Amino acid sequence: MTEMIGSDVTPQRQILDLLSDGQFHSGEELGVLLGVSRAAVWKHLQKLEVLGIKLVSIKGRGYCIEGGLDLFDIKKINAFLHTALPLNFHLFFEIDSTNAFLMRHANPAQQVCLAEAQSSGRGRRGRTWVSPFAQNIYCSVGWGFEGGVAVLEGLSLAVGLVIVRVLQGYGIVGLKLKWPNDVLYEDRKLAGVLIEITGDPAGYCQVVVGVGINVNMGIGEGKEIAQPWIDLHSILAQQELPLVSRNQLVAALVDELVEVLGEYERKGFAAYCAEWQSFNMHAGQVVELSNGNLICSGVCVGVSQAGALILDTEQGRELFHGGEISLRRADDS
Repeated sequence: MTEMIGSDVTPQRQILDLLSDGQFHSGEELGVLLGVSRAAVWKHLQKLEVLGIKLVSIKGRGYCIEGGLDLFDIKKINAFLHTALPLNFHLFFEIDSTNAFLMRHANPAQQVCLAEAQSSGRGRRGRTWVSPFAQNIYCSVGWGFEGGVAVLEGLSLAVGLVIVRVLQGYGIVGLKLKWPNDVLYEDRKLAGVLIEITGDPAGYCQVVVGVGINVNMGIGEGKEIAQPWIDLHSILAQQELPLVSRNQLVAALVDELVEVLGEYERKGFAAYCAEWQSFNMHAGQVVELSNGNLICSGVCVGVSQAGALILDTEQGRELFHGGEISLRRADDS
């Protein structure tokens, strides 16, 4: 069972629900829908353009969104979900950050936040997560853990593996994992993970797991991303696979996430280590780790059962845990 908590039915949402079919709708039809004048309809349409939604207007035919929109719909998501856990869903037209929203909760456990757009999307190491409207997935899930932060070692790696598992379920091959939290395809970033923790470091703590997946990113929006990237639709087209709706994808993601989170305190990363290794994009490669001005290079052996990166360096075998560490191939320097 899921409960819908935070979704306001705004005039903009009503208009988008109608225009999401990609067909033309007259200003008169939109006015009747909203119960306002055509002049008022125009003001609402202008607000949509501020969000980056491109409207096509033809005199005598009305307005359309070319190609339509695949909007989040809690009823559709609920129909795809298999988990029996009681989850509270919060769906927003636009929000600062889905992670930030749950972090503001006194108890984010078993809360799920989705947004069509983020005004202040965040990635790891303080980077901005580019979040255009209704093109990608911005999803955060809250959970509670006993035993302190020690039981959470390697969780970001396990969540990256969750993303790979979900996408493989739609037939996609060739995905790779980059330590500690990225999913890539042909050396281009497809998805990322951001984990934030509050509570007692040695006792009960609350975790917010944020996942961003590029689904149908436009070239214009993607130009703001400071690294090579790819989206899901491009991969599906390349591999001649059918498109997947964002509602179906989110449901599969949440199903897999809550299963892993539910057993992680007991199993830890050790249960996922071997599977993660099979997708390790840097296995056997010479890589560089940087942390501020400190740089270390070595051959990537893999990851430990606690999720630490294992390198063979000139000083011998060394383990590196997460934090503000950047990893890349040495020949990419």
